Amino acid sequence: MSDIEQSTGPSAEDDIGKSLPLSLLQRLLLLIQVSVAPGKLEQAWSANTQGIMGPVSLPQRIQLLAQALQLRGLRVAQLRWARMDQRRLPALMHWQGEWWLAERQLLEQPTTSASSQAEDSAPVDWPEDGVIPASHEISLTGVDGVAHLHAPEVLEDGVVLWLDNPAAKAQEKISLTGSRSIRLVVAALLRRRRWIGHVVVATLVINLMAVATSLFAMQVYDRVVPTLAWATLWTLVVGMVIVLLLDWGLKILRGRVLDSVACEVDQRVSQQVFDHLLHLQMDTRPRSLGTIAAQVSGLESVRHFFSSGVFFTLVDTPFALLFIVFIAMIGGPVAWVYTALLPVAVLLGWLGQRSMRRLMKDEMQRSNERQGLLVDSIQGAETIRAANASWRFSEIWQSISETVAGFGIQHKALNNLIQLTTASLSQVAYVAAVVVGVYEVAEGHMTIGAMIACSILGGRVIAPVSQAVRYMAQWENVQQSLKMVDQVLDLDTERRAEQSLLMPSEPPAEIALQAVSFSYPDSPVLQLDVGSLSLKAGDRVAVVGQIGSGKSTLLKILAGLYRPSAGRVRLGQGDLWEMDPAIVAQQVGYLPQSVHLFKGSLRSNLILGGAIADGHLLEVAQQLGIDRIAADSPYSMDLPISEGGDGLSGGQKQLVGMARVVLARPTIWLLDEPTASLDPDTEQQVLTALESHLKPSDILVVSTHKPALASRLARRVLLMQQGRIIRDDSPEAIFQRQRAPSGTARRPPAGGPINVI
Repeated sequence: MSDIEQSTGPSAEDDIGKSLPLSLLQRLLLLIQVSVAPGKLEQAWSANTQGIMGPVSLPQRIQLLAQALQLRGLRVAQLRWARMDQRRLPALMHWQGEWWLAERQLLEQPTTSASSQAEDSAPVDWPEDGVIPASHEISLTGVDGVAHLHAPEVLEDGVVLWLDNPAAKAQEKISLTGSRSIRLVVAALLRRRRWIGHVVVATLVINLMAVATSLFAMQVYDRVVPTLAWATLWTLVVGMVIVLLLDWGLKILRGRVLDSVACEVDQRVSQQVFDHLLHLQMDTRPRSLGTIAAQVSGLESVRHFFSSGVFFTLVDTPFALLFIVFIAMIGGPVAWVYTALLPVAVLLGWLGQRSMRRLMKDEMQRSNERQGLLVDSIQGAETIRAANASWRFSEIWQSISETVAGFGIQHKALNNLIQLTTASLSQVAYVAAVVVGVYEVAEGHMTIGAMIACSILGGRVIAPVSQAVRYMAQWENVQQSLKMVDQVLDLDTERRAEQSLLMPSEPPAEIALQAVSFSYPDSPVLQLDVGSLSLKAGDRVAVVGQIGSGKSTLLKILAGLYRPSAGRVRLGQGDLWEMDPAIVAQQVGYLPQSVHLFKGSLRSNLILGGAIADGHLLEVAQQLGIDRIAADSPYSMDLPISEGGDGLSGGQKQLVGMARVVLARPTIWLLDEPTASLDPDTEQQVLTALESHLKPSDILVVSTHKPALASRLARRVLLMQQGRIIRDDSPEAIFQRQRAPSGTARRPPAGGPINVI
C-alpha cells in the first residue's frame, strides 16, 4: 500500500478543490520559484474547471492546470497532515473547512499565543541560564488572516496539497556547487611538484633547439651553397646531429615523466572517487546504478586528456611569442604576418569551444541515460523476457542511440571544421610569409636563407596554437565528464570528512531511538515516525506489520544505513552517527531482505567482512546448511559466484547472508525477513543455529510476517503501521488481538499518490 493514498472520496475532493483560493495557490507557486501571471492562472483555472466532466481528484485538477500553463516537471501530492514531513513545507492545507498556506518558521523564543483554532498552550518555563532554545511553529496564511500554531499536532486531520519544483532545486545546486573533481585532479598533480620544473626546463631547451634548426638552414643557404664550403657544411651537420640527439632524448624523458604523473593522478583520483562512492549515505544516493557507473567512468576521459600532450602544448604556446621575436630579428616585416594571424587562431579556438559546450553536455547526458538503460536491462533480463517487453526496451534504446549519434555527428563536424580551419590558417601564414619574404629579398633587406629560416620558425608559431585549439575542444568533453563526477562527489557521505569520530571501547548495552523521523529526499512522506524506542541488552524483539508499514526502514535506521531526518539514534552512551563506522559495524549485524552476492567464490562471499578461521567457517556453514551448496559443486567452498549471485536460489543467497551475520558475531542482531525464502526444514535449521549463537546479552530485532517465527524468537513485539509503532507488547497479546473475522474492514488509506507532470 502506498504511503500517500487517497483520504477522501472524489466528490469530496472535487468540492474542496473548487473552493481553493487562487491567491494562495499563486503565492505557493512563487515560494517554489514558479512564476505565473495572476491573470493567466485565473484563466487557466476557469477553463480547467469548465472542461472537467465527472468527479476528479484535486491532484489531477492541479495536474491539468499545470499542463494548461505549460509547467513542466511540477510534482503534486495529497496526503494527511499526520503523514506530512514538515521540512517539505510550504504547502496548501484544507483544515476546518478553509484553505491555508502552511509555512514552517524558526522562532528565537517560545510563542506565548496560539491561533484561535488551537487550544490554549501551557505556561512557558523560561530556562534559568537565560538561553532561549530555538523552536519551530507553523504559520497558516488564509484568505482572511494569518494564524500561528506552536503545536501543529492539532492539524492531524488536515488535508495537505504539496507541490514541488525540482528544476529550481537543480539550478540552485549547480550555482552553489564548486568543482570538487577539478580540485582532486589539481591536488594530485601538485602532490609532487618537482616534475613541473623538469618538464618546463626540458621544454625550454627543446624550443631553443628549434631555433638552432632554423639557423642551420639559414647558414647552409647563405654561406655553404654560394661558396660550396664543404668543411663548413659538415661542421654544421655534426652540430645538428648533436642537437637532434639531445632533442630526442629530452622528448623521451619528458614523455615518460608525464606518463608516470598521469598514471599516478589517475590512480589517486579514481581511488578517492571510489572510496567516496562506497561511503555514500544510503538513503540519498541515486537509484540508477547505470547512471552512477557512467558518471564515475567519466574519469577515463580525464585520464586520457592529462596523459596526452596537453602539458607540452601549454608550455610550448608561450614560446610562440618568442619565435615571433626571432622572426622579427631575422626577417623583419615577416613577423607581422604571424602577429596578425596568431590572435585569429586563438579566437577561432575560443568560438569553437563555446559552440561545443552545449553539444557535449547534451551528448553526455543522453549517454548516461543509455548506460543506465543498459544496466537495468541486463539486471532485469529475465523480467523483460517473461513480460515480452523486449521490443519496448529495444525501441527506447534505439531512440536514445539515435539522439546520441546525432549529437556525436554534430560534435565531430564542428571539431573537424575547427581543426581544418586552423590547419588552413597555418598554410595561409606560410604562403603569406613567403610572399612577404620574396619582396624583402628583392629589396635586398633579407637573404634567401633568412626567408627559409623564417618559414621554419613560422611553423613553430602556428603549430602550438593549432594543438591548443584541439585540446580546447577536448577540454569540453573533459569538463562535462568532471561535472558528472562532481554530481557523485556532491552526494552526502555517511560521515563528514572533518567530523571527529568517537571510538568507544565497551560494547553497547542499549540502542535507542529518540524522536526519530525519516523521509527520502524530495519526498513529503514520513516513512518513519518513532517518538521513543529503547532496546536493552538481552531483548528479543519482533517487528510486525503490513507491507510498507516501515519495518525495513526501522531496521536500516537502527543499523546506521539510513540517517534520520530528525531525532537521534543512541548506541550505548553516544550518538550512532558520531561513532566510527567500523565500530558500529563491529557491534551491529544487519541482514537485508535481498542479499547481494559479489563476483568471486562462495568462500569469499561468506568472509566478506574480514578474515575468518577455517574451523569457524566450516562450523557455521554446517549449522546453516551451506555445506550442502558446496557439496553439490566439485569446487566445494571455492564454488565460483557471478555478479549478483546468479545461479544460486533466493534461499541459498539468504543462507549466505545469514552466515555473514553469524560469522561477524555482533552484539546487536538486525534481521529483516531472515527466513522468507527458506523451506520449513531449512528454516528450523537456521533458527536453531541462530539461537545457539545468540549470547544472553545480545539484542535481537527480527522483522517478519510469520507469527510463528516471532513467537519463537521474541519476547516483545512491535506492531507498526504507516511508519509508527502503534503497539509494543508480548507476542501473545499482539497476535491474539490481530486475529479478526475475514470481513473486518480496514481503516481508510492516508492520501493520494504522487503525480509527476
